Amino acid sequence: MTSRGPAPESPPWARPRAHGGRHSRYTHQVYTPCTVLRMSIGHTLLGLLESGPRHGYDLKRTFDEKFGHDRPLHYGQVYSTMSRLLKNGLVEVDGVETGGGPERKRYAITDAGVTDVATWLAQPEKPEPYLQSTLYTKVVLAMLTGRSAADVLDAQRSEHLRLMRILTDRKRRGDLADQLICDHALFHLEADLRWLELTAARLDKLAEVVAP
Repeated sequence: MTSRGPAPESPPWARPRAHGGRHSRYTHQVYTPCTVLRMSIGHTLLGLLESGPRHGYDLKRTFDEKFGHDRPLHYGQVYSTMSRLLKNGLVEVDGVETGGGPERKRYAITDAGVTDVATWLAQPEKPEPYLQSTLYTKVVLAMLTGRSAADVLDAQRSEHLRLMRILTDRKRRGDLADQLICDHALFHLEADLRWLELTAARLDKLAEVVAP
């Protein structure tokens, strides 16, 4: 086993910070579970079929190895998805194996399926602007009901930090795929933290704007 060397210095977001103002009360806390990147299961399974026909079991195993680090597919998801793709003409049954157990269908991608994958890959994902987010709503509602908006932000920051600690640990231990997945999530969480701290610094002004 290779030595990992000394532990790296904590990133800036992992350090406690103090803020002025009567609404700003942050505490340094620790970190929670991983999120999974959203994807189209159907398109992903189609893409895996481009290398050759596969059974549902093979598709699930390959999907879990490549993309299912946090949330492996259920067999039911695989077969319901393949049934839909078959109905839509994106795959076809390439053969059926019979034996001691249930029949095993082998699926192959059709020309229409290849075109569908190519179209999906070429289409940029829609950026999520998070306008009028649930968290913003909670902050304003806390003010309107006489509760502490700072507590809302403090609790959310704690959750973000807990998740970031786990992601950072996973990134350090993982392979390149894990590192890229965790970096993507960490960059989004760091942006959220900046918003939380900016909002905390402006709570007094926000209270004047939203006051009934």
